[in-house]
Amino acid sequence: MAIHSRTLRIFGKHWMKPLTLIALLLPGAWIFGNWALMLAYLPHEMGFNPVEYTHRFLGDTAIRVLLVTLLVTPVRDITGWAPIILIRRRIGMAAFFYAALHILAYLWLDKMWSLAALWEDVLLRQYITFGMASFALLIPLALTSTNTAIRKLGRQTWQRIHYLIYPLAILAVLHHYFMVKGFQIEPLVHGGILAVLLLWRVVKWVGPVFTKKSATA
Repeated sequence: MAIHSRTLRIFGKHWMKPLTLIALLLPGAWIFGNWALMLAYLPHEMGFNPVEYTHRFLGDTAIRVLLVTLLVTPVRDITGWAPIILIRRRIGMAAFFYAALHILAYLWLDKMWSLAALWEDVLLRQYITFGMASFALLIPLALTSTNTAIRKLGRQTWQRIHYLIYPLAILAVLHHYFMVKGFQIEPLVHGGILAVLLLWRVVKWVGPVFTKKSATA
C-alpha cells in the first residue's frame, strides 16, 4: 500500500499534467495530420468525404472530452486520490478547444465564413440550435478557467458560473442525437454516460439532505 501511494504521489507531481496534455492534444494532431496527408495527395484516414469526417470527429471529441471533465470529480471522490482534480480545468479547456474547432470547421468548410448562413442554420436546424447554445454556455467557463478569475470573482460566484457545465453538456448530447441520421449507437452511449454522471451528482447532493432529515426526525 505504501509503495502504491508513493507511486501515485510521484505520478501526480511529475507526470500527470504533461501526460494529460499529450493525451488531449493527440486527437487534434491526428486530424491535422490527416489533412496534411490529404493536401499532399497521400493516403489518409478520412474517407471519401473529409469535410463531414472532420465535423464529426471534432464534435465527437469535444463531447467525449467534456464527459471526461465531468468524470474527474466522481473519480476523486470514489478513489480518494485528490491530485486528479488538478487536471480538471485543463481537460475542460480542451473540450472548449475542440468545440471551437468544430464550429470553425463548419463555418469555414460548409458556410465559407458566412455568418448570415450560420445564423440561418441556427434558426432553422434544431440540432445546430442545440450545438450553438451549448457552445455559448461553454464560453464563460473557458474565460473564467484561471486562478485570476477565481480570485476576482470569488469562489462562490465562480462555482455558480461553472454549474453551466451541466445544461451545456445536456445540450451537447442533444445536438449529437438530433444531428445523426437513423439509428446510431454513439449518441445513445454519450447520453447514457452523461445520465450516469448527472445521477451520481444528484445522489451525492440529495443523499446528505435525507440523511440529515432522518437523523433529526
